[in-house]
Amino acid sequence: MNRRRSSARASRLLTVLALVGALLAGTAPWVATASAADKPSVSLSKSQAGTGGSVTVKGADWRPDTLLMMLICGQSSPSRGVIGGTNSCANSEGRAVTTDSKGAFSKSLPVAEPPNPCPCVVHVATVTGEKAQSDAVFQVAGHPVKALPKTSGSGQLSMVADTRLEGSSGLLTWFGAPPSRSFTFTVGNVGSTPVKNPIFQVGTSHGVFAPQWEDQQWRGTIKPGQKARIKLPVELSAGAHGDYLVSLKYDGKVLAEQPWGVGRPWGVTLFWLLLCVVVPAAVFRIGMAVVDRVRPRDRRSRSRGPRAAGGRTVRLPKVRLPQQKPKQPAPGDAPTAPTGATQTTTLPWFTPDTGPTGPERPAAGQLSAPPENSPTTKGNS
Repeated sequence: MNRRRSSARASRLLTVLALVGALLAGTAPWVATASAADKPSVSLSKSQAGTGGSVTVKGADWRPDTLLMMLICGQSSPSRGVIGGTNSCANSEGRAVTTDSKGAFSKSLPVAEPPNPCPCVVHVATVTGEKAQSDAVFQVAGHPVKALPKTSGSGQLSMVADTRLEGSSGLLTWFGAPPSRSFTFTVGNVGSTPVKNPIFQVGTSHGVFAPQWEDQQWRGTIKPGQKARIKLPVELSAGAHGDYLVSLKYDGKVLAEQPWGVGRPWGVTLFWLLLCVVVPAAVFRIGMAVVDRVRPRDRRSRSRGPRAAGGRTVRLPKVRLPQQKPKQPAPGDAPTAPTGATQTTTLPWFTPDTGPTGPERPAAGQLSAPPENSPTTKGNS
């Protein structure tokens, strides 16, 4: 029994030592797989084709189940990458493809002329997740060819650290104004010559779309071995909201990436809600006023008098005249009518039965003869 236990221990010890030796020698199978996965590759079915044709693109050693974008780009090379960014590519004819569980894919890509002249490449890059890309040389038949721009000296910039987006959104951004930030980063010159007025490319991407690159030049000189703190403005379109990714590229290489979450402009939503409430209310009030003016009115309402605004009847206040005291009769006047009887109003200069009585004037109630000199009235014959 003791011999069996000692032999089992010895075999286990030998197995552990063999595994450690294999790891040190780099012959473990999973190490080779990991190193191959770090370098994705792209191959083409043909190296040249004209506009209207197609080329089959095959890839291997990519991350499994990853969304990729395939583009034909001009002014590019596998060593320097796409110099002008996606603005140098035929974006309208690009195709998306998803890798399988082994990190491979195969898809047909239509051939189209890029906006920039050749040399051209088929550019394949990841859309989501960790960034990875690969290029394959391709010639578009009949497309012009122009030499790549020469690199300036041996100066080389590299990202050091401390990359951030500085700034904040104001009140106008809440109402749909373009959000803006400052992309701040620190770079160092690891080359042997100074770099003067370097040109960076700042791109913003949203979702699965490729970044839109914009050239921005920084004024200054970075000597070999020195560092520089650089700020570049970044601005989105009006009303932009959601998750964005800001990328920085120099000399065809992506130096840094920074996520940017932009809030929704709720002020615009509030404005439209208020507009949907106020406008129908105003139209309803105007319509009711027009209907009130146009509709025919009843005759009874006209006879009652004028109406004020809003259809209400205007009632004038009653004016009460002061009551006059009854006049005391003078001596010799005729008796007045009893109280409550109707009084007859006479002219002030003619009051019957108020003059003096005598032979020349008949008494009240008697008829007098006409004078001698007065004309005689003729009666009916």
